[in-house]
Amino acid sequence: MTSTATDLTLEAAQTIVAAALAHARAGAMNPLAVCVLDARGALKAYAAEDGTSLNRGEIARGKANGALALGMGSRSLFKRAKDQPFFISAATAAIGGSLVPVPGGVLIRSASGSIIGVVGISGDTSDNDEASALAGITAAGLVGDPGQD
Repeated sequence: MTSTATDLTLEAAQTIVAAALAHARAGAMNPLAVCVLDARGALKAYAAEDGTSLNRGEIARGKANGALALGMGSRSLFKRAKDQPFFISAATAAIGGSLVPVPGGVLIRSASGSIIGVVGISGDTSDNDEASALAGITAAGLVGDPGQD
């Protein structure tokens, strides 16, 4: 599936979920929860594999919410949490507590670079969560922005 639209479609969001989970299964990762939000922060698609722990969905959504709210992939938020813990604490409070500053929250960008959504994944290591998100975004023909170290 290739997407060239400026909005995140349901079809693209579902492709992201399916491809992210396929990537995780191919890598024998732990069960994942995958959350896809559109640019407004509205839930577009969600799946939790059998065997995920109770609150993995909330963690996935927190990674996505934080990345979208601050306009940077959660890998960058992780760095800011180490360098500026008071800022991350204040930002978490400002967005209602749903900010998880570790890798696995990946912005979805259109070909022109605008943010059209975000993927949050939780269940394995943060690096594996992020890799699964990037695989899903790529499968949908979009550009993933995980942030920088």
